[in-house]
Amino acid sequence: RVREAVVSTQSTGAPAAAPYQDFVDSYLAQAGFWHGFVVSLAVIIVSEIGDKTFFIAAIMAMKNPRMLIFSAAISALGIMHVLSVVLGLATTIIPQVYTFYAATFLFVLFGVRMLYEGYHMDADEGQEELEQVQMELKKKEEEIDNQKSVSDLESGGETSADPTSSVIQSLLKAVFSPIFLTAFTMTFLAEWGDRSQITTIILSSREDPWGVCFGGILGHSLCTAMAVIGGRMIAQKISVRTVTLIGGCVFLLFAVSSLYSGPAGDE
Repeated sequence: RVREAVVSTQSTGAPAAAPYQDFVDSYLAQAGFWHGFVVSLAVIIVSEIGDKTFFIAAIMAMKNPRMLIFSAAISALGIMHVLSVVLGLATTIIPQVYTFYAATFLFVLFGVRMLYEGYHMDADEGQEELEQVQMELKKKEEEIDNQKSVSDLESGGETSADPTSSVIQSLLKAVFSPIFLTAFTMTFLAEWGDRSQITTIILSSREDPWGVCFGGILGHSLCTAMAVIGGRMIAQKISVRTVTLIGGCVFLLFAVSSLYSGPAGDE
């Protein structure tokens, strides 16, 4: 078969080379997807554990149904992540050499900043963040209680006699309940302009966008699941300072890897 392939190459050239080129292209495409997947997954995990969005999900899951809080938080994070990937794709109109050096510079900047913050961070930094989020959520709960009291007074305690209508109303209230909307909006606003969002935009401009998208969503799902299952315990057991220092090292490692691959490393 090898001899036939050599003869075919010598006689025609293109037919024998085409399957090999297709194999190489397919392999590089898969490698690009998994590289973007792993990098995005790692960045999200080191950025989100102990972050404000982590504590929002953890605290709200203590007093409310965990699946409701998880669905609200992951919906907000998923939408934000997809928007960030789209924004990253929009930057591909810029010459690759410029996005390459900008991405490498931001990786170094984030890495050095996280190492600096981690080095000067107190041992109980996570507890301070936790208390701040608790105060914000307490204010939101008071606003929800006041709105609920006004709504009950306006409705006068009327109930629907139609069973089907009652089921639909219960489902809508569960999905679009004040608790769901509070978890969704607070998570969305906390993630806006966050380090993980900016990093996602950078990654999707250089890496395979599908890999970055799925890897980031998986990372958000894992962090949010940990938060709603045992966020307070995790916050007490895991040092936010240690996670921040590890995150700084990870960002610097990606910067070195980016410099090593070069602007045309993914071509």
